[in-house]
Amino acid sequence: MSIERLSDLANPATAHRVVLKVGSALLFGGGDGKPNREWLAILAREIAEAAARGQQVIVVSSGAIALGAAKLGLAKGGRGSLADAQAAAAVGQIALAGLWSELLGEHGLTAAQLLLTLEDLEDRRRYLNAAATLGRLLRAGAVPVINENDSVATAEIRFGDNDRLAARVAQAAQAQAVVLLSDVDGLYDRDPREDGARLLPRIEEVTEAVHSMASGSSGSGLGSGGMRSKLQAAEIATRAGITLAIVNGTHPRPLERAVGSDTGTLFLPTRRDRARKAWLGGRQRLKGALVVDAGCAGALLKGKSLLASGITAVEGDFSRGDPIGVRDESGKALAQGLAEYDAGEIERIKGRRSEEQAELLGYAPRSAVIHRDQLVLL
Repeated sequence: MSIERLSDLANPATAHRVVLKVGSALLFGGGDGKPNREWLAILAREIAEAAARGQQVIVVSSGAIALGAAKLGLAKGGRGSLADAQAAAAVGQIALAGLWSELLGEHGLTAAQLLLTLEDLEDRRRYLNAAATLGRLLRAGAVPVINENDSVATAEIRFGDNDRLAARVAQAAQAQAVVLLSDVDGLYDRDPREDGARLLPRIEEVTEAVHSMASGSSGSGLGSGGMRSKLQAAEIATRAGITLAIVNGTHPRPLERAVGSDTGTLFLPTRRDRARKAWLGGRQRLKGALVVDAGCAGALLKGKSLLASGITAVEGDFSRGDPIGVRDESGKALAQGLAEYDAGEIERIKGRRSEEQAELLGYAPRSAVIHRDQLVLL
């Protein structure tokens, strides 16, 4: 069974394991720097009701920086500098975990805190460790509450928003669905404040046309994302066979409203990559890129490995085993995967056939620059 409509999100048969992302704008709806406890208590009740139906829920919760900034009296919501944000997060993480523990505990549920950085899900071994921890917690009946570890993360190792973090967590947890609570009903064909804007209830594929409808701004000023980050999260999730929904979280009982009225935007899986390829496709930090000619691009789309003969340019400084992107000569991203050579070696053999490569490299060449087993199409 697959998820075809929003009501399927409440069915344990179609959505046994769900990742629920809650943003700062919803956590602090009052605008006074204090968490919206009444709304959160209702959401905790909805999570408990899902658990009673036989569903497993993982919460990806923003709010640590805002909570810590309020306690420390920091300006700009704690985002005035990296040092402020890290200090605010260190204080706020305790408060946020305590809040979720208290509210879920009122319904007999045990909250478990996980703090993740980008590297925890980019490094394969750490990714598998996180997946194992999530699986064990869920089997034990706990509700994992996850946030980016902003107290140690720097600009270079941050997800930057919890939308994409939620999608990567869903991959690691092998969830069937991600639900992003937003301050609008879903994705509109234009700015929802414009007359005639139309809610799009179902998206079969996140295309360039779909991206053009999105705004990158976060209206509350508290969050770090916007509709663009939600579409990027949808791409990560749907490539891994996971359904993603954007629904309005500003209402009382937001999940019941979305499911009952079928109001929101549902992004359907475009394919179901195997676990390793789903991990490869969700990576955010690439060490470099290869530009390929039209013939090579066509071969990749047919499931072939990437050969040196089709490479026209090498960008970045990377080593063997590093993740790199692949794009065509017009700049369109085609794929990403793990390099079999370092950048300097590829520079020497680009455009050359295999019989020429041994002389250039001084050793027998490998079968491909990126093997198809280590490459995922975008």
